[in-house]
Amino acid sequence: MTKQTTWSQRFESALHPAIARFNASIGFDIELIEYDLTGSVAHAKMLARTGIISPKEGEQLVAGLEQIRSEYREGKFNPGIDAEDVHFAVERRLTEIAGDVGKKLHTARSRNDQVGTDTRLYLRDQISHIRTQVREFQSVLLNLAEANVETLIPGYTHLQRAQPLSLAHHLLAYFEMLQRDWTRLGEIYQRVNISPLGSGALAGTTFPIDRHYVAKELQFSGIYGNSLDGVSDRDFAIEFLCAASLIMVHLSRLSEEIILWASQEFSFVTLKDTCSTGSSIMPQKKNPDVPELVRGKTGRVFGHLQAMLVLMKGLPLAYNKDLQEDKEALFDSVKTVQGCLEATTILLREGLEFKRERLAEAVAEDFSNATDVADYLASKGVPFREAYNLVGKVVRTCLAAGKLLKDLSLEEWKELHPAFEDDIYNAIAPTQVVAARNSYGGTGFEQVRQALKNAHERLVAE
Repeated sequence: MTKQTTWSQRFESALHPAIARFNASIGFDIELIEYDLTGSVAHAKMLARTGIISPKEGEQLVAGLEQIRSEYREGKFNPGIDAEDVHFAVERRLTEIAGDVGKKLHTARSRNDQVGTDTRLYLRDQISHIRTQVREFQSVLLNLAEANVETLIPGYTHLQRAQPLSLAHHLLAYFEMLQRDWTRLGEIYQRVNISPLGSGALAGTTFPIDRHYVAKELQFSGIYGNSLDGVSDRDFAIEFLCAASLIMVHLSRLSEEIILWASQEFSFVTLKDTCSTGSSIMPQKKNPDVPELVRGKTGRVFGHLQAMLVLMKGLPLAYNKDLQEDKEALFDSVKTVQGCLEATTILLREGLEFKRERLAEAVAEDFSNATDVADYLASKGVPFREAYNLVGKVVRTCLAAGKLLKDLSLEEWKELHPAFEDDIYNAIAPTQVVAARNSYGGTGFEQVRQALKNAHERLVAE
């Protein structure tokens, strides 16, 4: 049996070694040590400020905690499994440094409100970092879009050629998705930034603590108004995992497109050597590893979200040991999202190149301008549904003859309908097809340039 140093005299024997290992969280919650120290410093100051401990004792506690911080950063503080978790590890080391006064740190505090505080401090920082990464990715998208306003790319629905687009318009669709991600994270930040410290184990404390002072010290915007909710709430973690999952959805969708674009069948982009690898057996291969890994890692984040929902759905109030399982889900999701954002940003900034000549060929070799023929007739007074049916017949005829719409002679056009004139060829040219879609939010070049301007303004203003 392991020596038991953390529990009261209620226990006559220590944990079985296997149970101690099973119960311990120090292997992963050491990630919270800086936040645990920061929260403990604020708590120690509050204890002294309210007279629960003396000012001198408060100074001793703060000095000891900062010494532990230095030791950890220098690699000199590496608690093992016998500490069980980061909170006991810090308290034990503090007692070694400050003597019996170190044992006073836990006055008016439980591990339940302590870990809730640490987790919120951690996630608050990580959300800020991810929002910065999202902004950087958006900037890369904008730069790429600005360079490709008049570069055309086939647009698809049902993965079938639909209508040609400005490549910039296509890229800006991802800018908008990321804008929602950035905004969503900001909203979640507000709900993360609430302090549970002072809730105690579940019912508050008999000591005259000042929860508002501690919250201000830790730069929280408010405090939990119900101690039961304060120690058991993990809505903020689930919300973050929802937002993280949506970020991964957006990265994965873009990744899937890049994978397709890089294939020989599409050949819309060339992957540069800095962001691709080869095959161990096929020397001609260049593999899109970055987007494939992003697409694959998306499932991890989805899994953590599902695990957290299942974890919470049956927990009675207040704290339960099950909640120890929230940390690995959060830590891994944070690292996965941050890593995928970094890799995808590098890939778009310097790892691929659009093949403009191939894209120009692609938009000229299909019937994606068929709608424009129908629109042309409608502008001449032909009812749209009648024009739509007529163009469908034209496409069928062209397919049978091995022709494209641009290959029809004016005489053939007039045989189909007398409203056709020489200007039909300009109307169905890919560049004109794109330019003509000038409705607000459309792919027309004027609209795209305005969208780029608006996007830049949003990045600067927010």
